[in-house]
Amino acid sequence: MTTKIITHADCLQHLNVPGHPEQVARLQYVLAALAPLGLESVNAPLITDDDLLRVHPQRHINAIRAAAPQSGWSSLDADTHMSPGTLTAALRAAGGAIRAVDMVMAGEAHNVFVATRPPGHHCEHETAMGFCFFGNVALAAKHALDHHGLKRVAIVDFDVHHGNGTQDLVEGDSRILFASTHQMPLYPGTGHAHETGVYENVINCPLPEGAGRKAFRAVMESQILPAVDRWAPEFLLISAGFDAHKADPLAGMKLIEADFSWVTERLCELASKHCQGRVVSCLEGGYDLEALAASAVAHVKVLKEQTNG
Repeated sequence: MTTKIITHADCLQHLNVPGHPEQVARLQYVLAALAPLGLESVNAPLITDDDLLRVHPQRHINAIRAAAPQSGWSSLDADTHMSPGTLTAALRAAGGAIRAVDMVMAGEAHNVFVATRPPGHHCEHETAMGFCFFGNVALAAKHALDHHGLKRVAIVDFDVHHGNGTQDLVEGDSRILFASTHQMPLYPGTGHAHETGVYENVINCPLPEGAGRKAFRAVMESQILPAVDRWAPEFLLISAGFDAHKADPLAGMKLIEADFSWVTERLCELASKHCQGRVVSCLEGGYDLEALAASAVAHVKVLKEQTNG
């Protein structure tokens, strides 16, 4: 088995307002950088309403559909905008996460990197925000549990912004562990250490601006990796945001590509120990194009090394 990539050309048709950091070029740079790795690319399907209903009420789905413009842009908040191609892109980003789980569970891939946009980890139960419209990684987690009959899954989010949406969507599910490192204070203002979930199934490890590589690795080693190890998940999902990179314009965590390689290696070790290496990683943030592309390659190279393929 090998590492595979899930993406879709429709994800390039989500156009943000001029000057917006979540731009089409993000995905273009990532895909171009990954191309030399020679990995098979699979088209992301459109997610069904039945799958979306695992975490979002019908009124949220209806509201997103209703907000989709025929031309120009519609704005859901100051940061979150829809163009005519956004709805389809968002449905494919969520559908790609679901498809990735199915591929790994069926043995079609050892692990999968979902290279889609828009991202998902800020979207709450019925609130699109932070560039996100549906909870992609939360949907994948619920699908692994409900459709494939697993009992425990873990989500690790190393995006520099707290995954408030993912936390909102999974903190009431005793089968899911959500663990996050993020910069604080920073958008969206959530992710305090005292936020531990309904079942003590949430681990938040906020770090101050400029905390840097040593602090990031220390909190991973002392808190997040041990928590995942204790959870012993049957499937591991990663919210792979690369905006903690030192070059990123939206934050100041000061990581480099080697840190993303390192954390991916450590997470893959736990996946090998507990869940036959089952890993699905979903692209979240990262807004310096060169740093994003290089970091994504560093991350996916480690995934590829796990497959011996």
